[in-house]
Amino acid sequence: MNAFRFRRAAIAVAAAVTLPLALSACSDDSSDSASEKSSSSEAPAAENTDKSQEPTAEDTAMTDKPFGPGCASVPKGGAGSFDGMAKDSVATAASNNPALSTLVTAVKKAGLVDTLNNAENITVFAPTNDAFAKIPKADLDKVLADKAMLTKILTYHVVGEKLTPKQLENGSYDTLQKSKLTTAGSGESYKVNDTSSVVCGNVQTANATVYIVDTVLMPK
Repeated sequence: MNAFRFRRAAIAVAAAVTLPLALSACSDDSSDSASEKSSSSEAPAAENTDKSQEPTAEDTAMTDKPFGPGCASVPKGGAGSFDGMAKDSVATAASNNPALSTLVTAVKKAGLVDTLNNAENITVFAPTNDAFAKIPKADLDKVLADKAMLTKILTYHVVGEKLTPKQLENGSYDTLQKSKLTTAGSGESYKVNDTSSVVCGNVQTANATVYIVDTVLMPK
């Protein structure tokens, strides 16, 4: 009888020792499994971080500042300076830039001052006085006297969205005249329709981005 009781006591002790060990092992397995699941669920988030999409210092500089050899002629201060033009709508800003006086005259003759000043988020390719001087005087006078033709030419220089230098690298855009113009280039060298070069680009006004060009663009 004593032997039987001793055996039952031994079995009880063994069970008491074994049960916590088993529970501990299950707990460890569960913890490990949870840890593995947690690591597995967190891994994709880390992989989705793509630093290549972040703008570089060069991209930021190109976005923020005017560029090109023609920018040297822009006044350093006053309403015609870059800071001054940024405060005015585009037609008003252009009127304060001496290099764009012929363009301003054309815009006034076409009755487009209010149209341009009231537009939002546009891009204007603005021909310099020298660009207009490339057109024979008789032809230019004829265009300036023909409001319909003048309007067609001037609205061809306007795109209904703000274009960054990056977007000019290889682009095709609808103009307000309803036909397309193309852009190409890189860095600080860009052409419009393969014929007109940007001499001072990324000029900001209150409602537009302006690219000053050396040749008048003609719609097809």
